[in-house]
Formats: sequence, C-alpha cells, structure tokens
Amino acid sequence: MELTNDIYQRIVTAKIFIDENFHDTIDLDDISGSAYLSRFHFHRLFTKVYKRTPHQYLTQKRIEKAKELLEKEGLSITDVCNTVGFESLGSFSTLFRRMNGYAPQYYRNLAYLKKTLQDQQPKQFIPHCFIESYKL
Repeated sequence: MELTNDIYQRIVTAKIFIDENFHDTIDLDDISGSAYLSRFHFHRLFTKVYKRTPHQYLTQKRIEKAKELLEKEGLSITDVCNTVGFESLGSFSTLFRRMNGYAPQYYRNLAYLKKTLQDQQPKQFIPHCFIESYKL
C-alpha cells in the first residue's frame, strides 16, 4: 500500500496531536480521530511511518517530559507522574525504570549530582578537544 501525501499529512497531524495532548488522558480513538482515519488503519500507518506504535510514541513522549521535570526541583514524583498524564504512580515508575534503567527518584538524584558537579567543576564537562583548541 502506497502512502499518499494526504495520508502522510494526516499521520503527522496525529503525531502533533499526541505532542500537544500527551499530558491528557488520550487513547487510540482520540488520536486516530484527529487524523480522520479508522483506528486500525491509523495504527498500521503510524507504525509504518514512525517505526513504533502510537502507544509506544505516547509513552516515550511522557517519559521524556517526566525526565525534564525530574531534573527541576520543586515537583514530587507523584506530581510529575500526574503532570505527564500517567494515572498510576506504580505504572509510571515501572515504565520509567524500564525505559531509562533507573527509578524516577534515583534519576532525580543523579541529575542533581550532575548539576552540582557542573557548578563546582565546569571544565570537567567541556570536551577536551574544545579546551585544547581554545586554550581554556
């Protein structure tokens, strides 16, 4: 089956819909509806174009935003979980660990440590070739 320009634009529109609404409770019907395609046809086409299912893309988008929020101070893990659209702290923690190798709290601690080290010893985070070429 050939992917026409119109269908491709619909798939991209649905991806943008996910990008803009990932923090809400959305499902395949909502996403495929934004592309004006049946859920089964949309699922097959989205997977063909982006090499992952709509659900995998949505989960990845949520986890990426969670990582950004965890690197900032002020939000609890539960607040981050709810902000990015997960309904269960347990499922959020499990998916976060599976995708990143660390639990959310451990990831937050690593980000804080890295930020502290960058503030204390900034030259350690500049590539050696850059330091040599600019004689820093």
